[in-house]
Amino acid sequence: MKKKALPILVVCALIVLIVAIMGVMSLIRKYTPSKEWQDLDTYYHLSANDEVAIILNNEVIESKAKVIDGHIYVDFDFVHDTLNNRFYWDHNENILLYATPRELISAEADKNSYLITKSSVDYGRAVVKANADSAYIDLDFVKQYSDFAYEYVKDPHRIIITNEWGDYQVAHLKKDTNLRLKGGIKSPILTEAKQKDTVSVLEEGNNWTKVMTTDGIIGYVKNRTLSATEIKTRKSDFEAETYAHITKDFEICMAWHQVTNRSANSNIASVLANTKGVNVISPTWFYLNDNNGNLANLASMDYVNYCHSQGVEVWALVSNLENKDADSAEVLTHTSKRQNLVNQIVSMAIQYNLDGINLDFESLDANKVGDSYIQFVRELSIKCANNGIVLSVDNYVPTAYTSFYNRAEQAKFADYVVIMGYDEHYAGSDEGSVSSLNWVKQGVADTLKEVPSEQVILGMPFYTRVWALTPDDDNAEKADADTDTAYTVSSQVYGMRAANDLLTTYGATKNWLDDCGQNYAEFKDGKITYKVWLEDSSSAEARLKLIDENNLAGASFWKLGFETSDIWDTIIKYIN
Repeated sequence: MKKKALPILVVCALIVLIVAIMGVMSLIRKYTPSKEWQDLDTYYHLSANDEVAIILNNEVIESKAKVIDGHIYVDFDFVHDTLNNRFYWDHNENILLYATPRELISAEADKNSYLITKSSVDYGRAVVKANADSAYIDLDFVKQYSDFAYEYVKDPHRIIITNEWGDYQVAHLKKDTNLRLKGGIKSPILTEAKQKDTVSVLEEGNNWTKVMTTDGIIGYVKNRTLSATEIKTRKSDFEAETYAHITKDFEICMAWHQVTNRSANSNIASVLANTKGVNVISPTWFYLNDNNGNLANLASMDYVNYCHSQGVEVWALVSNLENKDADSAEVLTHTSKRQNLVNQIVSMAIQYNLDGINLDFESLDANKVGDSYIQFVRELSIKCANNGIVLSVDNYVPTAYTSFYNRAEQAKFADYVVIMGYDEHYAGSDEGSVSSLNWVKQGVADTLKEVPSEQVILGMPFYTRVWALTPDDDNAEKADADTDTAYTVSSQVYGMRAANDLLTTYGATKNWLDDCGQNYAEFKDGKITYKVWLEDSSSAEARLKLIDENNLAGASFWKLGFETSDIWDTIIKYIN
């Protein structure tokens, strides 16, 4: 029996030994650090020899740069969206533009020189490289005008860009250690960090800390390999451009004068005689007249001379609304056409001795125009400033869909930003006030988030809309129930005097609405119900108070001829 048991015992012992060895091997595998190295081209998602990874503020981003003839070129979209949104790329004409307060820098694709206004500068290499799909800008050229620092590292190609300044944490390595892709000894090795190396501490964990090396590799090291953290401070050495403005030493009281033909200019004496306190007048003299950026011109030298003799400045209006066949987007998105328009505006201002220009480009499509509108403002501003011409720009009250008008950037370049505080309700909308007080208050508050108060002019209406609610024949039952869906809504513009006369004719009673800051009236004519949110001296006074409350630059009024005479006594109580 003993002889038979011996082999069994041997087998059992071998099994135990094997199991023990396997256990030991498992433990060894579990606790032995991986020696696998992560390929850095894969880590940086580089797929071509000329691609350059970008590490932006301690993060590897998707955008890639290129190395061309030993120099770094970065994609325009990355430059615009991340480094400096003042760079403008005209993909139609392959021109890169950058506006300073007084000069326009322009560089044509693949040329080794660029222009500062009209002076040529030899750059020694192409400022911008372009193909059908994209444009790449020399990074050193971008840096001349932008607030960031960068370092270029080879093998593989990468640039470490910083444009966030202030305090950050660093630590030193106590000994040589492997920087791993993720926290854990089984994660692939990115690089071997050396004792006393300094790393930026990005995220501290229980056992592993996320760090970035000075050459732009982001990974994890064991906590015990790091010294105590300390605070360092990144400081920018960039000298930001300063913007000067032509500002008046008086409160602006501007009125728009609609001029539709040259003969109307002869009425300026009587037009001004019916006002009080107006120190700036804006005649509607110029408008975009074709797709090449040419202007229609209704200006009059006699008109300007008379206004100047009365101590009134002339800021002529330039519009894009009169000629429906003129495509604003076509002009604004082509540099040659846009600059033709700019040159014509400034030439007209000089020819007619204008004190200023009031730019009124409305109904633009953000998808078609993009940044071209604000580039137009920049370019026009530079030429106006260099010729002592005030530039004011008309704007809607801020909304998400008008954000591309970029009021904050306008405020850098233009002298005044005008809020068109009207058309809250408009032709085609539901019935309501043209300019309710709370709506205007919000428009002022939102504008002041982007524009300094001393540059803001509040535009106010001298008109209202008379709303007609006509019952739908197919919804007579609903019409009797006085529901919104039972009516066809239409409206007609009335000046202050005409609206008052209409209410008198129908014997309508006015009622003050505190929330609107307006008198309201309603009357019927047959089956049609009429509703009017009135513009008068009381509604104007409620808005004029906003100028003092917010320290605004002044007010402007659309349009002369729509007002009642008493409105001017109210205006001069608050302006001048």
